[in-house]
Amino acid sequence: MKHKKEGVGDDARDRGLPLDERITGALVGAAVGDALGGPVEGYSPEQIVERHGGRVHGVVGPWNGDAWRTARPLAPYHKGDGHVTDDTLMTHALVRVYAAVRDHLDAHAVADHLVPDLMTNPRWIPELEAEALPLHRIFLAEKWLVARLHYGHVDPREAGTGNIVNCGAAMYMAPVGLVNAAHPAAAYAEATEVAGAHQSSYGREAAGVLAAAVAAACAPGATPDSVVAACLSLAKDGTREAIERVCEEASRHTDFESALRPLRGAVAPYDTVGPDYRSPSLGARRPSRLHAVEELPVALGMVVVAGGDFRHAVLGAVNYGRDCDSIATMAGAVTGALGSAVPRDWAKTVAEASRLDLWEPASALTAVAREVFARDVRRRRAHEEAFARLEGRECSA
Repeated sequence: MKHKKEGVGDDARDRGLPLDERITGALVGAAVGDALGGPVEGYSPEQIVERHGGRVHGVVGPWNGDAWRTARPLAPYHKGDGHVTDDTLMTHALVRVYAAVRDHLDAHAVADHLVPDLMTNPRWIPELEAEALPLHRIFLAEKWLVARLHYGHVDPREAGTGNIVNCGAAMYMAPVGLVNAAHPAAAYAEATEVAGAHQSSYGREAAGVLAAAVAAACAPGATPDSVVAACLSLAKDGTREAIERVCEEASRHTDFESALRPLRGAVAPYDTVGPDYRSPSLGARRPSRLHAVEELPVALGMVVVAGGDFRHAVLGAVNYGRDCDSIATMAGAVTGALGSAVPRDWAKTVAEASRLDLWEPASALTAVAREVFARDVRRRRAHEEAFARLEGRECSA
């Protein structure tokens, strides 16, 4: 599949963007996308225009203004004003798991490290405007991790079975792609293993493909085309078909405004939620080999529409509506890894409003990625030597 624009990947290639900058771009970019999308999550493009008097072009306030505490009393979250959501909280939590393990992760690492962190370590929660356990903010699909792994003692590799099938695992899987930078197949394999503790079916598949997309975006000379190609080479079943159809449609557009409805139309046959995001269909979020989460294909589609430009892709994701904080998180991670600059004013606003150091997790994960790569080289060389001896020859390495 050939798209119209090669985008910022060319700039990153020409500048020889190093690993640390790509990791920083991906993690900071994901957080900024999350914060921009949070206040309009769950609404349609038309509703967003009506509420904001036009498209959203940066950080905006809560949907219900100063009444955010009481408008939705069952979920009194301060979405907007630069506050990150659970997408970023979970992403940073996974980075902390890597910082503890300092090697590749599996489903058992989720049980041994991620779940205890969510349950026992109070942290500043921007949407609650208070210090609290992350467990108190995360969505029910993420609380499933605690119920199944801590209380149910389920085998971590199978714990995701039975959960609602959504993008809950994919939304925080960018760190797996960054640790496996420039190796999409390895990122896919590790992410599907990690996500087994959380998701099944096409939700687990989306986690693997998102990690692969981020890993592919880190490769020198990467472009939106090469990222999508890597995803299509690994994705299975409905997820693969949805990505292909959405990105084919995206290649016909150079501006997100014209792409909003066509991208929704392209992904609709694979999306189980249905046209009314707040009133899901009877078949919503059930396992299937025919379907896909909506968020990943649309995020990749916006990356294609934007030619890899961070600002354009993220704003397209935000104004798409529906689960747009997760769509913008994914688009921000991919374009950030490609090397497109995250606007400094956005990053500064989000960091200050959320009271989070958005750059520290990137620094920590860069150190881990380098350690893991060095360990992988030693393991690979040991295997090469052992295999050569099995064949009765000396290993050239």
